[in-house]
Parts: sequence; structure tokens; C-alpha cells
Amino acid sequence: MRESVAVVHGLVSGLVPADDQEARHRSETLHWLRRADDVFRRIKPAIPPRHLVSYVVPVDPVDGGVLLVDHLNAGLWLPPGGHVDPDEHPTGTARREAYEELGVPVDSGLVDERPAFLTVTEAVGIDAGHTDVSLWYLLRIDRARQLRLDSGEFREARWWTPADIAAADPTGFDPHFIRFWAKLRRTAP
Repeated sequence: MRESVAVVHGLVSGLVPADDQEARHRSETLHWLRRADDVFRRIKPAIPPRHLVSYVVPVDPVDGGVLLVDHLNAGLWLPPGGHVDPDEHPTGTARREAYEELGVPVDSGLVDERPAFLTVTEAVGIDAGHTDVSLWYLLRIDRARQLRLDSGEFREARWWTPADIAAADPTGFDPHFIRFWAKLRRTAP
């Protein structure tokens, strides 16, 4: 197994699934990682047709709200994030994306070292036609912190409180966001 793929295998192996669907995604991903030599997107949007993504989910440690972005391509409220570059560590991707999309310094120590959630999703929007295997990382950040948002990636960013999420139409989010939210709420200190 390629060293960078083995690193991802280790991260996925260490995840504790929150529900049956995350357990299925974990099993499917581990099987894929054992078979695939290259799991990184090489040509946008879909070569190879299944590839790694790192989401970075800003969470306010005071009120538990999360920052989501109105993603231009997908047309959904998503966590910031992006594709893992060839042989890049997914945690490094999360840090890089936090910097590129939000202006959070890469060496801030605010991004958790290990992913909190795993999903396998058919992409939607302009770049539909491929599968994203997404590792969801937490970025613990006070909502009062000044962010520098990437207007090339999304229309706007918004802090969502628990009440906002409960009142929202779930079809406006990543299809796995509500499950992520439930896991986050169960595991939050």
C-alpha cells in the first residue's frame, strides 16, 4: 500500500462511527483504500472518479454553533474544505483549506489532528459525476474571530446556531450534515 494511502487508512481505521451509515462508509472506505493505489484527484472534476476531500468545520466552543458556506458549485450550505492533493496528509489539507478559504493561519493549532466524521457522497452541482470520500475535521474557533472569506468558492458564510439548524430545511445542507451535527452534539464536551 502506498505510504500516503496507508496514512489515510490509519485515520479512517481510528474513526469511531456514530451510526450505521458512518459504519458502512468506514467499511467501504477501508475496502477502497486496500484496493486503490491512488486516492487523490488528479484532473478536475472526476479523475479518478472517487477521491479524498477534507472538510474543516468551524465550531464555536462557547455556543456550539458552526460556520457553513453557501458553496457556489454545489449550491448547498457546506463546511469549508477541498480535495486532498496527491500524497498530502488530509489533516494538512484541512489546515490549508482553513487558511485558503477562511484566513486561519495554518500553524494556529486550531484544527483537530484527527477527523471527527467520515462520509462517502456522490458530488452534486457543476462538478457532479464523481464520489467524494470526505474526512470532516473540527476547527475550534470563536465566532468573534475575524475571518478572510474566499469569495471565489462561496457566496457567503454564516454561523448556524443549534436552533438555526433545527429550523432549517435539511436538503439545503451537505446530505450528511445533519448526521454529523448529531454526532458532534453527542460528543461535544
